[in-house]
Amino acid sequence: MSELEQYYRVLELEPGATFDEVTQAYKDLAFVWHPDRLPKDNTRLQEKAQKKLQDINEAREQLRLSKMKYQKLHHHAPPAHKQPTQKTHQPPKQNPDLSGKDFSRANLQGRDLSGRNLSYANLCGANLSDTFMHKANLTGANLSEANLFRANLLLADLREANLRGANLIGADLSGADLRGANLTGARIRSGDRLLVKLIGANLVGAIMPDGKIYE
Repeated sequence: MSELEQYYRVLELEPGATFDEVTQAYKDLAFVWHPDRLPKDNTRLQEKAQKKLQDINEAREQLRLSKMKYQKLHHHAPPAHKQPTQKTHQPPKQNPDLSGKDFSRANLQGRDLSGRNLSYANLCGANLSDTFMHKANLTGANLSEANLFRANLLLADLREANLRGANLIGADLSGADLRGANLTGARIRSGDRLLVKLIGANLVGAIMPDGKIYE
């Protein structure tokens, strides 16, 4: 079995499934295996859930990269009448620099912004639920009042980001750099239950939802 076939199997899909199907399978499995859905005192299950989430994150990311590579090869020598359109639209599709852009109140639900440069972008009040921002650069970005429900912010750079009043319920911030970020009033709990994944996140100097600085 090839590596790609293994990634499809991790997501419980048949090889050749569309990327929309890959994305939906990822969301379903991430919901099922979220550690907060499992008993906190069951170490074995918690560790299994963390391993499952790592596996499905890797599977989706590798299939995304494979799709991009295929599209690049497929469009390498397009028919002459299509060249202008593809030259115009392909670069921003691959890796646009979105630093400082104004996306306030924008609906970006479910978009793939993985690896994008969104430093100092204005995302105030934006709908970023189910959005993929794996390894995105959000340094100094304004995410105040943004809806980040179930957003994937794995390994994202959120240094000095403004997350005041943001909805972070169900978000995955594992390994994210949150040094100096402002999370005052951000929603991360339901009662006493923490509903944000922060495994390995760097919170040094961050202002927590209750206004205290994390040391």
